[in-house]
Amino acid sequence: MSGRPAARLRPIIVTILACALVAATVGAVMNRQLISDHIAAAGFEAPSPVLELQQSLHLTDDGTRIFLASHPTLDGSQHFNTQCAELLQGVTAHVLGCYVDDRIHLFNVVDPRVAGIVQVTAAHELLHAAYARMRPGDRSVLAEKLRKLYKERSQADPDLAKRMEMYSNLSDTAFAGELHSILGSEMEDLPEWLEEHYAQWFEDRSSITATYRAYQGVFQGLKNDSNSLRERMRVLRVDVEKRKADYDIAIEAYDADAAELEQQLNAPKRSKSRATIESEREKQRDLEERRTELKETLKGLQDDIDHYNEQRAALQQLGELSTELEQQLDSALAPVTTRPTE
Repeated sequence: MSGRPAARLRPIIVTILACALVAATVGAVMNRQLISDHIAAAGFEAPSPVLELQQSLHLTDDGTRIFLASHPTLDGSQHFNTQCAELLQGVTAHVLGCYVDDRIHLFNVVDPRVAGIVQVTAAHELLHAAYARMRPGDRSVLAEKLRKLYKERSQADPDLAKRMEMYSNLSDTAFAGELHSILGSEMEDLPEWLEEHYAQWFEDRSSITATYRAYQGVFQGLKNDSNSLRERMRVLRVDVEKRKADYDIAIEAYDADAAELEQQLNAPKRSKSRATIESEREKQRDLEERRTELKETLKGLQDDIDHYNEQRAALQQLGELSTELEQQLDSALAPVTTRPTE
């Protein structure tokens, strides 16, 4: 009789153990990515520049794990183009990073005038990695919410609509993925639900968007300065052309009056009355005043023409500076080997 309770308990214990094993198995499957990331991150010996980049992103523990698990590379050579070759095909815009085969690759832009561009790109690609790790159902729900938010925002924000134009040929799923990275790394004032979503990976997302705004301000500033200079040049050119036309008419009138007076002065004096002589002197004084005014007008025109040429030279310099900065972002122009500072 003493063995019967133990016998009855044995199936229960077996059942409990089986359930525990099943639960453990299910948990392992569900957390397979998490376990894999822990192992990948722990086994990654990040170079100092990558560690400095990671620290500058102000990541949470989850964000740090995903970033390091993606074994990010930071390269300013043509090797970056090899790493991101799949993404570069048929793309006309500058590609500064990619997330390919579970790896993050970043183009190392070192020009201090666009400082921070690597950080923003890294945040963008990290969000691709995080998006890829979401459960399919959760990702589908989020994608729908992102597309709805974009539809609302883009109507009031033409800059956002223009930013997303290059992704217009993507599928809804891929478009939502790009939107997820762009909103998270570039846009401020997002809905609370989305801020909470991004807070999984960023302790201070505002530092990323502020950095984006700062380096974008460099390009926007150049564009604004160029547009403003072109408008001032247009106004000055119209003014100079009108004044030059008036000057030409005044010169013709002056030459005609001067020739007429010269003819009168060359007539024999004995045939002239005192009134005629006084009239001629008055005409001489008038012509001298007009001559002085015309000289001043010509000087003013020349000064403004010189100023216009100075503005044209300044506009050319702005264009060269803009081109120079754009070239810094063009990985196709990168050196064959890594820069010495990298």
